[in-house]
Amino acid sequence: MYVTALNIITGTSLTEYLMGIRGYVILTSHLGYLLEGALLTLKITALSVAFGMLLGLFFGLFKMSGSRILRFLAAVYIDFFRGTPLFVQILLMYFGVLPLVLTETSPFQAAVITCSLNSGAYIAEIVRAGIQAVDKGQMEAARSLGMNHVQAMWLVILPQAYKIVIPPLINEFIMLLKDTSLVSTIAAEELTHRGRLVYSTYYEAVWVWGGVAMIYLIMTKVLSILGDYVERRLATE
Repeated sequence: MYVTALNIITGTSLTEYLMGIRGYVILTSHLGYLLEGALLTLKITALSVAFGMLLGLFFGLFKMSGSRILRFLAAVYIDFFRGTPLFVQILLMYFGVLPLVLTETSPFQAAVITCSLNSGAYIAEIVRAGIQAVDKGQMEAARSLGMNHVQAMWLVILPQAYKIVIPPLINEFIMLLKDTSLVSTIAAEELTHRGRLVYSTYYEAVWVWGGVAMIYLIMTKVLSILGDYVERRLATE
């Protein structure tokens, strides 16, 4: 209906009309370039969440440990990375800490390391909450079967805890996906950085940044649907 009305009013088809818009032509001609940046965004997010889950597991357990030293280390790590902006952490790690530790660090490596550390702090609290949500009788039952504390934790408590925390972990994945836009400040060629390069060349803000926003929206929506599906499956098991 709208296409027919456009043909009547302008005498052109929808495709011809859009091809006459400079911003649309720029966006479509650079869409592959932006999608490559989106793929890098997903890589940074996936690696950061994977490493963050390992960090979160250990520091979550450290925070619940009977050792004061382990609890102190966990508290310092979690408080620092949850209490300071990710933007500042990226600058600190890329320009300050990593050059002292590594001889050469690429923006991609710095992005993954920093986002992993940041994500690990949040996941540590998620894991701790998940463990505390498991009924205490589960630990007692495992100990009564002859397991020691470590065996009971790894074989009985943690599997149940991770089932509980999967929905918030997916939410953390979504939040980190959006936060990776901050690594554009260190020239990591993810989606936002590539969008900035296209915009700085053509200055079509609405089309370029609108296209970038839509790509982010599609990625986060797919993850949200996945999260809802997993949550429903877990609720029925």
